[in-house]
Amino acid sequence: MKYQILVVEDQSEIRDIISKYLKKEGYGYYLAKDGFEALNFFNNNIVHLVLLDIMMPGIDGFEVLKEIRKISEVPVIMITAKQEEVDRVKGFTIGVDDYVIKPFSVKELMLRIKTLLKRVYHESDEIIYQCKDLSLHTKSMRLYKKNDEIQITAAEYNLLLVMFKNQGQVLTREQLIELAYGNEYEGYDRNVDSYIKRIRQKIEDNPRNPQILVTKYGVGYTFGGNHA
Repeated sequence: MKYQILVVEDQSEIRDIISKYLKKEGYGYYLAKDGFEALNFFNNNIVHLVLLDIMMPGIDGFEVLKEIRKISEVPVIMITAKQEEVDRVKGFTIGVDDYVIKPFSVKELMLRIKTLLKRVYHESDEIIYQCKDLSLHTKSMRLYKKNDEIQITAAEYNLLLVMFKNQGQVLTREQLIELAYGNEYEGYDRNVDSYIKRIRQKIEDNPRNPQILVTKYGVGYTFGGNHA
C-alpha cells in the first residue's frame, strides 16, 4: 500500500528536502505551505500521516491539529523549533503522536514515520467491509465500487465506516456523529447531511433516487437499502 503523507511547512527548503526523502522511501505526499492550505488538502483527500509545523502564518499548527482531531485520529508528527516543555505538553494534550525539533535529521524523521505508520496501520488490522458492489478497506482507507476506486475524504471515510459496520440499521444524525467523530465533535449537525449528499453522489447510480444510503424521514439514515 502506498501511504499518503501531508507535509505542512511554511519553509520551502524544508518542504523540498522532506518531499525528496518521502519519494525515495516510496510514499505519496501532499505539500502545504500554511494551515489553511493544509486543512483544504486534508478535507478533500485521504491522508495517512501528517507532518505538521507549529509556527506558520495564518493559523498555527496547534489550531490545525485541533481541526483535524474533530474528524480524524490520523497520526500526526509535529515539526517545531520550540523546545519548551509546555509546547510539547500542549501538543500531546491536543493529540499529537510524536515530535521532531528543528534542526532535525531527515533520515531520523523517515524512521519515525515508518515506525508510526507500522504501529497505526499494522497489516493484521486490515478489514474489508462489503455492501453490494461496494467495498471499504480499513487499512488503506479506500472505497471501491466493483474494481474502481472512489475518491473519499477522511470525514467521509469515518462516516462510511460506521455505515458499513451497521448495515440495515437506522441511525439518527446524532448517532452518526457520535460513532464517526466522537463526543467532542464541534461541527454543526447538518454537516452530516452535507457529507451524506457527497457520498451519494459518489456511490449511487442515481443520487436523486438512492438505493444504498437511504433516508428514513423523521428518523435518520440506513445503509444498504432494503436488501442489505
